[in-house]
Amino acid sequence: MPIPRFLLALALCVCVVACKREEAKPAVKPDAAAFVADGGGDGSVWVVDGPNGGRLFLCGTIHILREKDYPLAPAYEAAYMYSNKLVLELPPGAASGSELTSRMSQLGQYPADMSLEANVSKETWEAVKTWATKHGLKDSSLNHFRPWFVALMITSTEYAALGAKSDQGVDSFFEERAKKDGKPAEGLETVEFQLQLFASLSEKQQRELLEQTLGEISSVKEEFEKMIKAWKYGQLDELKEMLFREAEKYPDLMNLFLSSRNLSWMDRLEQMLKRGEKVMVLVGTGHLTSDTGLIELMRKRGYRVRHYREVTDF
Repeated sequence: MPIPRFLLALALCVCVVACKREEAKPAVKPDAAAFVADGGGDGSVWVVDGPNGGRLFLCGTIHILREKDYPLAPAYEAAYMYSNKLVLELPPGAASGSELTSRMSQLGQYPADMSLEANVSKETWEAVKTWATKHGLKDSSLNHFRPWFVALMITSTEYAALGAKSDQGVDSFFEERAKKDGKPAEGLETVEFQLQLFASLSEKQQRELLEQTLGEISSVKEEFEKMIKAWKYGQLDELKEMLFREAEKYPDLMNLFLSSRNLSWMDRLEQMLKRGEKVMVLVGTGHLTSDTGLIELMRKRGYRVRHYREVTDF
């Protein structure tokens, strides 16, 4: 079990999923009421203040959402309104088109003389076949792919069955909105970097990832509802407990998917603060949790960090 509760972690930590991002629906400009709490939660948005008037809105996102999860909490509208640019995990447009799907298939495919069946346990292969049959797929169509790729395919399919898709995620929503509004946007990473996070996993880690993914299918709906509720109310402790209750057993993978990435982002984000920029930072909410999350890293560097509900000096 490489990353505890992997199906949830993907939605909160990594943009890349096993389906291409489609164009988001046109955003509707909010009226004044959009900035008033409506009882539906304050959102996972924290405000970081730096010198020279610099301010970061650390906006925790879920990369795949359902239509019914909108509208977003007022904090996200305020962050967008009071920022001069957006910073996303991936550059605008990076997760669109056929290039992503093609590259994922290239990295996730076995050589001709290898197969999934030969590289996982008999029980795991039987579970894959059962899952494929349930979804109208031939197991032979999956047998050419590595465990990490099949795990992502299963993940995206299971979330899609709940109506949760990447083109409805928070990142996509604001990316499309910024494009229409002419607001600058940039990315912290590349698609290739995120794909390599999975491609670099050892064979053992990949097998465990696939086994855990198959094991979580039956509870994905219930766990997703819990995650959405905690995210809407900015309950980081609950999210941390849900996602990383056994994280100490897998330090290498936690470092790969979260800690090292957070640290690599810090210098760039800090420079924005020092330049006096006002930036809406949209990253998976998993990056805000734990002692190595962006919130604690900012505090440790001496910056004032408050939840949106505590901020009145806009």
